[in-house]
Amino acid sequence: MSPNIGISPKNLKKSTNILATILSNEMTLYVKTRKFHWNISGNSFMELHKLFEEQYRILEANIDEVAERISQLGEKTIGTMNEFIENSTLKESPKEYASQKNMLEELLENHEQLVTEFRDYIPVFENDNHDIGSADFITGLLQQHEKMAWVLRRYHA
Repeated sequence: MSPNIGISPKNLKKSTNILATILSNEMTLYVKTRKFHWNISGNSFMELHKLFEEQYRILEANIDEVAERISQLGEKTIGTMNEFIENSTLKESPKEYASQKNMLEELLENHEQLVTEFRDYIPVFENDNHDIGSADFITGLLQQHEKMAWVLRRYHA
């Protein structure tokens, strides 16, 4: 049964398509952060190992929340690695193992990219799709990514 929540089926579909991209990006960033957690070495090993773990746990919770939001809006949620890769605007670096500095830079760039994309999505949710709930939800995700980016940025000070 489709939700009857004051949003047209067409706008619900547009919102869930954006949310599928957000879900894919959260999953891509989760996997990347987890990979860096597993492969960090050198000075500050334990500190960064714990930081990356803290961040991938936040991303893991975000993934579940985004998937549930898609379901709340009446759509099925994608769930294969191929679907995530196809829908993600973030890029992976298979078979590459970055230095500490490059790990921090790559994660920072990814978080900042997501913050920028979310800023573009929020008015679409609000004004075009009349989906205030998703706009508010994405605003919360944006704030989480701003904070994670801020922490990563502090390593470059």
